[in-house]
Amino acid sequence: MQFENELTNIIVKDEQMISTLIRVKNLNLNDCWIGAGFVRNKVWDILHGQKTMNLNDIDVVFFDESNISENLEKKIEHQLTQISPEDNWSVKNQARMHFRNNHPKYINTENAISYWPETATAVSVRLNPNDQIEILAPYGLYDLFNLIVKPTPNFDLILFQKRVNEKQWKKQWENLKIYGNS
Repeated sequence: MQFENELTNIIVKDEQMISTLIRVKNLNLNDCWIGAGFVRNKVWDILHGQKTMNLNDIDVVFFDESNISENLEKKIEHQLTQISPEDNWSVKNQARMHFRNNHPKYINTENAISYWPETATAVSVRLNPNDQIEILAPYGLYDLFNLIVKPTPNFDLILFQKRVNEKQWKKQWENLKIYGNS
């Protein structure tokens, strides 16, 4: 609960994050969240005493089995870009992503993000109908707040290692502890 409160406080104090959450909430998409670097990078910046300049990308995920067309995702990205052109939007319907990732069919967004690469990345947030922050973290928030980078049980270890090498997170966040990387 401590980490949930910490994350909520971090988000509440960040006007850019709140306005982004409001924009996405107003889309009224089913089982919709913003995750990955949107949350992870902000927390790591805070824990390293760094100021977050801009969000390098905003990963919007939702779950809609009634329309798994990539065109829907592109339409939503376009809509968000019209509202907020300075942001780099990525919208993915998790109801179709199991095809691309060669996984078993996902049952909802939480199930889908449990297949994301790192436990610290598998965290998403949203505003509920009462404008309260909700957190979706299938592996909890311990790793995120303790700067631990390790693969989720559902993610391929070789792909994890490649991703960590490409991202070079330790150059930006030197106190990260990376596990499962050769």
